[in-house]
Amino acid sequence: MSYHQPLQGAFWMVAAGSMFAIINTTLQYLGINYGVSSGAAVLLQYGIALLLFLPLMRTGAIRSAVTSDFRLLHVIRVGFSVIGIQLWTWALAYPVPIWQGIALLMVSPLFATVGSGLILRESVSMVRWFATLVGFIGAMLVLQPWSDGFMWASLLPVAAAFFWASASLMTKFTVSRDTPTTLVFYLLVLMLPFNLVFGLPKFELPNDWQVWVLLVTIGALTAFAQWAIAKAYSVADASFVQPFDHIKLPLNVLAGFIVFGWVPPGMLWVGSALIIASVIFVTHYERRQNPVEVLWEEAHQKEQVQG
Repeated sequence: MSYHQPLQGAFWMVAAGSMFAIINTTLQYLGINYGVSSGAAVLLQYGIALLLFLPLMRTGAIRSAVTSDFRLLHVIRVGFSVIGIQLWTWALAYPVPIWQGIALLMVSPLFATVGSGLILRESVSMVRWFATLVGFIGAMLVLQPWSDGFMWASLLPVAAAFFWASASLMTKFTVSRDTPTTLVFYLLVLMLPFNLVFGLPKFELPNDWQVWVLLVTIGALTAFAQWAIAKAYSVADASFVQPFDHIKLPLNVLAGFIVFGWVPPGMLWVGSALIIASVIFVTHYERRQNPVEVLWEEAHQKEQVQG
């Protein structure tokens, strides 16, 4: 049976983007209309997702994780991921318009390029630096800090993208000796105590059954969306399905318009086009320059699903 099934891969990636659009809009709805704090929302959202994923975890993954040489690095990696999630949820609760937040999140791979060159001391060509600069120019067009409508909370998605990029760099380092299953184990298990630290200070059990229905729904969707992404990478090449991740922008714009009536300005599409073009260019340029490394990483992504 062939691993590369493009139609299935595209379907599952678009399905994941659709579910994340529902999750993001629901989180904003809970914050705006019910006053659910970002910390409490993340704690409940990922706690429910963990409960759904827990029965699928294998004892072999636990044994492999506890013997990892990168245990401390895994803790830091998950900590950075959690900070990114908290910043993103805080932005949604502020609220930062969903169209602006999603567009700014797309700069995460560009931060990873900067980190690869400045922190990991990897060779980054002038072409990649230029593409990265173009992407950040696109982010400035989305932010428009020179406009009267600019608010400091608009920087929260950028900060979230930075922390997620930092976590990605750590993942790239640890995957050299740890299996993807170990990485997933640490992510799922360690997120709970981290989320408790952020969520408990302002945590209040919702007393409205409608809030619980929405929280359980986004928790289930979070678990299923993660599975859908893994499924997409398991049935199709990573280089093929990755561009379909960008469909999350129009999906989130549509969800924000339906629920809140938000209409993005025209400059959003110009800035987003620059960001998406730079990310796609950097990804494909890296694939041409380092085909062996890219294929190796894709094999690990498939191992994460099949192993």
